[in-house]
Amino acid sequence: MCLAVPARIEKIGKGEALVDFGGVKKKISLGLLAHAGVGDYVLVHAGFAIGKVTRQEAEETQRAIEELHKALRS
Repeated sequence: MCLAVPARIEKIGKGEALVDFGGVKKKISLGLLAHAGVGDYVLVHAGFAIGKVTRQEAEETQRAIEELHKALRS
């Protein structure tokens, strides 16, 4: 099973971006996603942006991941 996690792009450099995963920041590759800009939400898998999502989709996915994490800790 693969999991892509939503993140917000904060900065863009040559072929890479600094993204925010709800407080955790990481550099990722934009090599698979041609049209992404600062402020966009992207799905990240294995260090690569693989698609764009809306802010609403990103927030819903993040909530679902948090709920799953809480359930697994119980």
